[in-house]
Amino acid sequence: LVVAVLLMITLPNIAAKNTLIRKTGCQAMLDVIDSQILLFEIEHDRKPVDLNELLHEGYLKEAQMACPDGTTPVIENGQAVSR
Repeated sequence: LVVAVLLMITLPNIAAKNTLIRKTGCQAMLDVIDSQILLFEIEHDRKPVDLNELLHEGYLKEAQMACPDGTTPVIENGQAVSR
């Protein structure tokens, strides 16, 4: 009974922390993409059109094309944003 009560108390907290971790991971991914956008701009004297261009040119890896929270990063006004 004690174990069941402890599980009932901790499981909602664990789920909430998991959501926070995924959102924080997405923000970290957007920061990485922003730095790659800047590097691309320095080397090519222009901003990339989209993330596929960064992928094709070797600035991003395939795994960096999606956020941990399931959203998709895109480039808007020269910055990475999540949708």
